[in-house]
Amino acid sequence: MRIVVMPIGSAGDVHPLVGVGKALQARGHEVVVVTNGYFGDLVRKAGLEFHALGSAEDYLKLAENPDLWHPRRAFATIFKGALNHAWAPTHALLRDLCRPGNAVLVAGTLGLAARNAQEALGVPLVTVHLAPSIFFSTYRAPRFAGMFAPDWAPRWLKRAQFWAAGRLTDAVVLPALNRFRRELGLGPARDIVRTWWHSPQRVLGLFPEWFGPPQPDWPPQTRLAGFPLFDEDGLREPPAGLEAFLAAGEPPVVFTPGTAMRHGTRFFTEAVRACELLGQRGILLTQFAETVPRDLPPSVAHFSYIPFSRVLPRAAALVSHGGIGTTAQALRAGIPHLVQHMAHDQMDNGSRLQDLGTGDMLPAGAFRAPRVARLLRGLLESPAVAQAARAIAARFAGTDPVGDACRIIEEAARG
Repeated sequence: MRIVVMPIGSAGDVHPLVGVGKALQARGHEVVVVTNGYFGDLVRKAGLEFHALGSAEDYLKLAENPDLWHPRRAFATIFKGALNHAWAPTHALLRDLCRPGNAVLVAGTLGLAARNAQEALGVPLVTVHLAPSIFFSTYRAPRFAGMFAPDWAPRWLKRAQFWAAGRLTDAVVLPALNRFRRELGLGPARDIVRTWWHSPQRVLGLFPEWFGPPQPDWPPQTRLAGFPLFDEDGLREPPAGLEAFLAAGEPPVVFTPGTAMRHGTRFFTEAVRACELLGQRGILLTQFAETVPRDLPPSVAHFSYIPFSRVLPRAAALVSHGGIGTTAQALRAGIPHLVQHMAHDQMDNGSRLQDLGTGDMLPAGAFRAPRVARLLRGLLESPAVAQAARAIAARFAGTDPVGDACRIIEEAARG
């Protein structure tokens, strides 16, 4: 079976599906990965066939836009900057790669072009959602900036706020999408974020039930498989100096604003100050070295990239943007996690850490060293947080999320 995997987004979106793709290939399938050219080396190192959808320059240009991290402008920035002009070339590429009768599409949340291919080409589609925030439920509702209805609000009020959010997102996506669908002879798409971006055949959630319990109004074709936890371990050599730094003192706090964040200067400046206030060692992770303070104290080190599975089990805590892959790695490592949320799924992920008792969160505008130090001290010194973190880490033992994901995809391919 040929399986065409299409993750769209940053490394946090691409890593999980590359990990699943490697496992599918090991099970005897022909796996093709379609994503931005920025990730070509990663896909090839993983031993998978790669086809570029846009260039690395396109990816970095979009990452330069600060609106990509704005809580209310991020969605429009992604579609206007990258996706709305790519419906036709993406469909042409998928048409060339998919053989009806012997292919299945596996697409991430933003891989909406796969829905066109499903309808126009008759190819089965599995939509993969990495985080529970994608499901707009009127029971346990996802948390986003601007969502005004609290948990205890009546369901009709939650439904109204999601309707309003849907109207705003439809205005961004539907004009260009439906123009192209008319060219394909397809009917108009409607209600993108509440219904249309879920494949009617199979929806795969790559998170466990204890993190995102399925709600009664989720699509009935949804199945969960757990966190895949692929982080390039084994594909990259550990950075020089990492082992020496880890061995030189107490476990550090790891700070990262996300792999695509090119505007992390204030984040890292405040992180260094927070470490000094706490008397804590720190590791700063970013490939954009220009965002890191020039004269770091000996107790703080900068590395461009470290697989989280290599460093978080030896860390005291994590401070991050709260992306779902980063969140999963901290949960597996059994350490406290402070989320500085900006946009996308980050606030909702942080709220679920609060529910689990393993972390806390604050908005980006409030990320100042005194407050960060105070919240971190509370997490690090709390026996309840330590106990909850250990209990959650134990839940990863004996599970096979990637194998479960492969079986769900194979079942969808068989119809």
